[in-house]
Amino acid sequence: MPRYAPNKMPTSIKKRYFELLREGYKGAAAARVVGVSTSCGSKWFLEAGGMLAPDQGPISPRFLTQDDRIAIADGLHTKRSVKEIAASIGKSFQTVYREIKRNSKPDGSYQPWWAHNQALLRRQRPKEEKIRSGESLRTVIREKLTEKWSPQQISRFLARTHVDDPTMQACPETIYRALFAGLLGSRDGKLRTGRTRRKKQRRGVPTPNKIKNMTLIHQRPIEVNDRTIPGHWEGDLIIGRNQASAMGTLVERTTRYVHLIHLPEGWKAPQVRNALVTQTAHIPSQLRKTLTWDQGRELTLHEEIEALTGFRIYFCDPHSPWQRGTNENTNGLLRQYFPKGSDLSVHTARDLREVARQLNRRPRLVLGDRTPAEAMRDFLQRR
Repeated sequence: MPRYAPNKMPTSIKKRYFELLREGYKGAAAARVVGVSTSCGSKWFLEAGGMLAPDQGPISPRFLTQDDRIAIADGLHTKRSVKEIAASIGKSFQTVYREIKRNSKPDGSYQPWWAHNQALLRRQRPKEEKIRSGESLRTVIREKLTEKWSPQQISRFLARTHVDDPTMQACPETIYRALFAGLLGSRDGKLRTGRTRRKKQRRGVPTPNKIKNMTLIHQRPIEVNDRTIPGHWEGDLIIGRNQASAMGTLVERTTRYVHLIHLPEGWKAPQVRNALVTQTAHIPSQLRKTLTWDQGRELTLHEEIEALTGFRIYFCDPHSPWQRGTNENTNGLLRQYFPKGSDLSVHTARDLREVARQLNRRPRLVLGDRTPAEAMRDFLQRR
């Protein structure tokens, strides 16, 4: 009489057996359904680790499935190379290498049922969230959010100031999740954008240019693109409710230093000209080299502005905000203080100086976590 060999059964039967167990079947009942003995099913169960974690399905296509692990085991059994196995399941060979290393059994063999169960056990997170259980960490994050720091800036700050204390560190995603879960209080007004989802982008239709004697951005000196020498600025307007109020925004490309233009008399071309002339007069002459703007009608008097300020003004192509990317990013930061649809006329020149001061004292990753104020001061001290 031939010996019974439970590990010679087709893979499809084993797979169905474990699926039934995860659905709540008892071992004997699952064995009967797939047509094997209870002892055969018990042997499979023990080989898989003696405990099955519930399979909620992969949370991302980058995770391996049970079928993927079966294919890996079959490939190893037939002596196929790891790269061939990876190609057959549509994964990178690095993923398959890591899978074999992490989820092989203690004796070094790779068994797909064991491997899948170990992966599911690691995926479970019964421990409490770090920010929920850490009062000190939660307090620091709340303080920085109140100061209008982004989760990325807070994460880098924690990593720098608590190098040897993992309990006082958190990645940006952890901070976002805690914020949305309500662990840091109400999320209204906590994030810079104030949004919970990305806004759809729109593309406008170019209109004929009506500004005379423009110098386009393509004629701008090459040194402006290098961002090595300060003095090259980007500018724009932020428009208030019903287009009844506005403010000007200037940002220096190298240091990211921000200067806000108060426009209490309106934002037509003469008012913008007067404001730019008077409110940039304090900027040292060596820092007034170029100014890049979009083709808004508010700069119709650009030739007068050039003559009175010393700036050489260059205009972007129509509907090309990426050509003033630094300024667009800065305007996004400013929306934390001046939300879209708000009345900008209620803000005084002193209010604008205070907002600019806060932005210029906020660390920036692009500056190596220095602040724009520090970067500008370093440049002026070298002169």
